[in-house]
Amino acid sequence: MSKKKKTTMALQGVGIAPNILLQHVENTAPFLFQGELDTTGDKRAFLEKLRFYKKNLKQLNNINLAEYFHICISAHWATAGTFVPTDVDNQIRESLWKHGHISKHIDKMARLTIESWTWDYSQVTSRKAYNNDNNTVMSTHEGTWLSVAIGAYCALVKNRKTELAQEMADVILEEIKKEELIMQKLREERDHINFLRAAPLMAHNFGDLDRVMVQWNMNPEDAFYKRIFKLGHQLNENYDPILVYTGKVNKEFSSKENHRHMAMRQPKCLRKSSKFLIPVGPFMDDWGRILGESDLLSMEEKAEIVTAFYDGYKRQDEAFGYIRGYKNLVDSIDGGLAALEMYLPFDLVAEMKKSEFSELAKLSREEFEADYKKRLEEFICPVTNLKF
Repeated sequence: MSKKKKTTMALQGVGIAPNILLQHVENTAPFLFQGELDTTGDKRAFLEKLRFYKKNLKQLNNINLAEYFHICISAHWATAGTFVPTDVDNQIRESLWKHGHISKHIDKMARLTIESWTWDYSQVTSRKAYNNDNNTVMSTHEGTWLSVAIGAYCALVKNRKTELAQEMADVILEEIKKEELIMQKLREERDHINFLRAAPLMAHNFGDLDRVMVQWNMNPEDAFYKRIFKLGHQLNENYDPILVYTGKVNKEFSSKENHRHMAMRQPKCLRKSSKFLIPVGPFMDDWGRILGESDLLSMEEKAEIVTAFYDGYKRQDEAFGYIRGYKNLVDSIDGGLAALEMYLPFDLVAEMKKSEFSELAKLSREEFEADYKKRLEEFICPVTNLKF
């Protein structure tokens, strides 16, 4: 009888098997493996890595801990902007950094974490904000990066990798500064709508950072801890009050809009293309138009999306983004909602037509955005006393 082949070291006690992880990536982002994305160049190599292993599954038998980490972080970067991100958060933030063989791989994993800060994720998320002065970009990916980077920092400190820990800390500070500058620039330019788009991104990112700092039990008396903890909630002498102001703006205007979008996971047709990835709420007019005009979606599939919009609105009170998406989807179809009714349950159509959902959908984009601009102008931050 032949001996059973031993599992490689890296796959012992690390979590999800890499071949299963690739299946999860394909489930939520099939377009990655269908040639839709440009995966060339160093900054997009993480996408090509996933494509390579999907075609060469046997190669997964030869990976070590560092390569497993690389696959996990690549998978999460590729799917963080999709409807069902891969569930490897705890691995890349903590458990892999505490692996029994970490000492052999920690330097490489830390270097990879620093490198991943500049990966080009632009094709795999629609949740982005920009600083046009220096072409920097911010999305929820930076929150993912911060959460991995602070985990790496804690592991490096624990393993007495002082110089590399300091290098990691410096890049974390650089990311925080980048986000501060983006918010300052948008306020300076009086760009109300893009400020409101960016606020939930920054709040999400610093929230991720805070959670992993707590997860690693960082010492609250540590100087680095004091410099980076609760930046969206508490004034910090190292930063402009714009960070706390932004956090309060998010809570006031956007916190109910940008959640897990569970209702939008139901229409699997939304996973057909990266063009269908969900943007920052509530400003979903352009997204709805893209869905309505797309030839990749059948009328039946568009009706399914309409159902999800309505369901999402009912689940999450004040999720006005779903209304904006719905309005622009049906307005982009010849015949509007009537053209979709044959694919929708009669009772659902009747309920929708009588609902506040349909009434609010009558607002034009100009009216909708003007209201947000006015409210932002009037809002006074209770902590900083800042106004837009």
